[in-house]
Amino acid sequence: MSNSGPSTRELERINWLEFAEWVPAKIDTVLLPLGTLEPHGVAANGTDIIAPVAMAYAIADRVNAMIAPVIAYGFTGILDGYPGSFTIPEDAYRAYVRAVLAGLARNKFRNIVLLNGHGGGQTAILSALAQEIGRETSTRILAVNWWSYCSDITREVFGEDGGHAGDNETGYVLAIDPALVQKERYKPDMATAMPAPNTWSAYPFPSTIMLYKEAQGYPKFDPDKAKTYFT
Repeated sequence: MSNSGPSTRELERINWLEFAEWVPAKIDTVLLPLGTLEPHGVAANGTDIIAPVAMAYAIADRVNAMIAPVIAYGFTGILDGYPGSFTIPEDAYRAYVRAVLAGLARNKFRNIVLLNGHGGGQTAILSALAQEIGRETSTRILAVNWWSYCSDITREVFGEDGGHAGDNETGYVLAIDPALVQKERYKPDMATAMPAPNTWSAYPFPSTIMLYKEAQGYPKFDPDKAKTYFT
């Protein structure tokens, strides 16, 4: 870290003395990555963890923020029937995240940015908690669902919409660590378009690659586009 910043921006690595010098006098923002463990086609099960953590490290200096340890286990839903997946009951998850947000506010952060890597019911929980804790602690809280926020970038870079474990998520992980994407295991029939609202649902979902639009978002494994997408 340069002389203009703390020795580290990671909350688990900074000591209490230095923390007190920097927060909130010089740094009043914290980034909190959140994810879950679930299948992502031929990318790592921890894609929803890996992506927001990488984002936090990429932007922390730029926005003058500290980085909180990731909340790795989440509220998974229709894909938790696949090997290696986890889901935390909603009441337990909600209570835990609430306590973490309240703790960050108590430690004098005035701005808390939730970098969420997982969709489904988790997005609604985080949106509600942001309002509740923000109101209770007079703290500004922003919940960002990165794949939705970056949908225009997805179309710009890949020329089409993405999907769960589609070109956008797979490309993001490919840019972070190519070893976490096993291209040789991929087959196009592994992907299914997401159903239109109120048409059908299934548990577990019949595919671990869920395309936002029919015939769009199939993983292409293009390292150059992946790098462009990440940056």
